[in-house]
Amino acid sequence: MTTDGSAGQPDLPSRPASSAPELGAAARQARADSLDAWLGGLLLAGDARGGEGVALVAVGGLGRRECLPHADLDLILVHGGRRDIAALAEAIWYPIWDAKTRLDHAVRTVPEALRLAGKDVKVALGLLDARFVAGDAALAEKLRAQAAADWRSAARKRLPALRELTTSRWDSHGELAFLLEGDVKEARGGLRDVAALRGIGYAQVAEAADPASRQAHARLLDVREALHQSAGRRLDRLLAEQQQPVAEILGLPGRDQLAQRVAEDARTISYACDDAWRAVSRWLAVRRWGGRKAPARRPLADGAVESAGEVTLARDAAAAAPADPTLSLRVAAAAASHELPIARATLRLLADVAPALPDPWPAPARRAFLALLGSGSGLAPAWEACDRYGLVERWLPEWGRVRSLPQRNPVHIHTVDRHLVQAATEAARGARDVSRPDLLVLAALLHDIGKGLPGDHSKAGAPIAESVCRRIGLPDADTELVRRLVRQHLLLADTATRRDLADPATIELVTGAVRDAETLDLLYALTRADAAATGPLAWSDWKAGLVAELTSRAHRMLDTGEAPAPAAPDAELIRLAGGPLPAVRVAYGGACEGADSLDACARDSAPSSLRASRPGPGASADRVAVVAENRRGLLAAVAGVLAVHRLEVLSADAISLGGKAMVECAVRPAYGRPPDAELLVAELRRAAAGELSVTDRVLARDRSHRPGVSAPAARDGRAAAPRVVWLHQASSHDTVLELRAADSPGLLYRVAHALEETGAQVRAARISTLGGDVVDSFYLIGEYPNAAHRAPVESAVLTAAAPPL
Repeated sequence: MTTDGSAGQPDLPSRPASSAPELGAAARQARADSLDAWLGGLLLAGDARGGEGVALVAVGGLGRRECLPHADLDLILVHGGRRDIAALAEAIWYPIWDAKTRLDHAVRTVPEALRLAGKDVKVALGLLDARFVAGDAALAEKLRAQAAADWRSAARKRLPALRELTTSRWDSHGELAFLLEGDVKEARGGLRDVAALRGIGYAQVAEAADPASRQAHARLLDVREALHQSAGRRLDRLLAEQQQPVAEILGLPGRDQLAQRVAEDARTISYACDDAWRAVSRWLAVRRWGGRKAPARRPLADGAVESAGEVTLARDAAAAAPADPTLSLRVAAAAASHELPIARATLRLLADVAPALPDPWPAPARRAFLALLGSGSGLAPAWEACDRYGLVERWLPEWGRVRSLPQRNPVHIHTVDRHLVQAATEAARGARDVSRPDLLVLAALLHDIGKGLPGDHSKAGAPIAESVCRRIGLPDADTELVRRLVRQHLLLADTATRRDLADPATIELVTGAVRDAETLDLLYALTRADAAATGPLAWSDWKAGLVAELTSRAHRMLDTGEAPAPAAPDAELIRLAGGPLPAVRVAYGGACEGADSLDACARDSAPSSLRASRPGPGASADRVAVVAENRRGLLAAVAGVLAVHRLEVLSADAISLGGKAMVECAVRPAYGRPPDAELLVAELRRAAAGELSVTDRVLARDRSHRPGVSAPAARDGRAAAPRVVWLHQASSHDTVLELRAADSPGLLYRVAHALEETGAQVRAARISTLGGDVVDSFYLIGEYPNAAHRAPVESAVLTAAAPPL
């Protein structure tokens, strides 16, 4: 093969297959050596002058000799003004493309390359990795040396630009340590941040990377390399389906261990970046001061002072640190409350010499710890800094088990440890809503401390929380209150979304668990903080309204000793029942279809337990009501039509009034805009009259959507089978059947249809979705006292819960 088909030109070398080891730094360097030889051969084969006045320079991964199996090649053909450079470039680039290798290429003189770098910080940063491959070595060295010198001389301009670029990337890609499917290259704490650290190091402003960061960088490179091998292509996002294969390539037991290792390494790099950028800020500030003396040290707390924008130790505190067990807590609390970083030297000293805290803690230590937890937005960075140096585990030995522990649920955006810290941050914002804000923030920090242990994490976590409270020296009454808050932290959210709030048994369940108004207020604040710290999918106006209503009803029972009276039936439904049947009412955000006037659809007439909302503040509720002659199958018919029109049902009530059957549902679109109201009304009327069968349409939609709704756990074959739980004491009048299963379109229709086929009568249904799973509660009229009564119903429901093949 020749570059132009002419005779007499030597055959071009083929890209060799690498004989490098499968994984690791040696394999990456071996690939680089192999590529260097191939690229050098291409240059010499295409240049009759033997590389005179031209140099092939690698940047990016090849420049750093970090070659991955499916990474791009980043090359610059540097020349000194040769007229034949275009032909030579084609002689090199085309064989690379013919080898199906992705190529990012440029042809520049040294002045051209430096001018472009002066305009684009990304180009300038890339030139810092420039490495000679073939041709004129002196020319390549000239480019490298001048690029490094220019970077240092223009650091005052370049570093702020790099900071802006880095922050924008973080905003776009999130934090690798806390993402279920993070990008190991672009996310915060990923490989791109190591390049930024090198840029800061080249500017001679701060250390490029400490040993821990270098080790974390090498391990993340291993992860990216294994990801390329597993996927068989370039892939930098650690997708769920790739995590187990990547773990196996790396010799790890499983994907959870992989996630923890990635999180730890990402946090190490992220913390190094924070520290480096603070050094950049100090360096720039000194230049802004024009060499004047920096601001004086400012006292912040006992033993802690601010110096140059960081928290450091007072001189006498530094000397006394080996004998002061509470110093680390006081420093952390001061940093968090003033939202200042802790100096690295201070953290190192505390990690080296701080003595262990006594058991129980002295009062000053406990006060500092609670002040730290109540500091709000300053808590997370202070906690993270102390955790990186091992201080947190000295305070709470239990913390090591949840550090970087992944949560295999798509509603969670954080690892367990960061979720707990974020929950305490959110709880501090509601401090004025409760009588004991100190216990609220402590319970928030500990509420999920039982995760990762067998069984219900709230049960497993309660004794751990009790042990922590005793160690830090809380009184017995406060310890018991925190233990109960941890044990019951799911009570309000689960009850509000799975139970009938008008049923006195529901309210009695809550009041019996909380016992008093103070505990109820704390639990309500903890519920909101937990939801806010979980992620946007965990909370909505709909769920918030249900929890608020449940809390209000429980307060009234605690105050009066009696359950609040159920809300009266919707007057408009009663009016519809008196007219021609079937009657339908559809309300989208206050506008109605299916009634004889818009006033008849006024949304304020609906019981609050039936109000739904689309995600987002201020979103209006959507409701659907159908009244028909009393007949079996109405709930299933309504649910089927709603499923066909991609409306998710949040709650459903089926009641009988004056011989008429009524079904009212709170709904929201599964995505996008709601369906056409006129068409929906028409199909609901036909279905209620028994003139429209939706079975085939529901099943067709279910099949077409099943691949897109699988929970992450199902993608690696670990999906749990559906389960039915019978709750005989959960209602004053009914038997509650609770279905726990994977979510799928049409699930409510299939289950309601199955229940009605068995003869079971559904009075109400509550639908609770958490990521890819549901917990649906059906209030069945009558008693199901033994297995013989329950078995056929349970079998039908479990069969319906499995989507058809």
